[in-house]
Amino acid sequence: MESKYKKLVKCLVLDAIGMASAALPIIDVVWAPIAASISYKMFGEKRGKYTSIITFVEEILPVTDVIPSFTIFWFLFDFLQIGKETKATSQPIDTEFVEIK
Repeated sequence: MESKYKKLVKCLVLDAIGMASAALPIIDVVWAPIAASISYKMFGEKRGKYTSIITFVEEILPVTDVIPSFTIFWFLFDFLQIGKETKATSQPIDTEFVEIK
């Protein structure tokens, strides 16, 4: 299995844990910061700071546990590759110049 699909399986498991915590809302108090930390590490420093905030809010608020935030982030960032840094395809510019007399 490709590594991005292994990551999808992890996301599905984490979303299932989040949805299971809806049964006992007191668990959300513990799960929300853990999920936010995992989201930060899973999606990298740049995107992770935003995903972790969204994940924390989604997990701590009542009734929002059914939103599969990890899977949505995986779909956006790993499958569709939104926000992926692309390498420059242009040739480097020569900074030396020739003096014309």
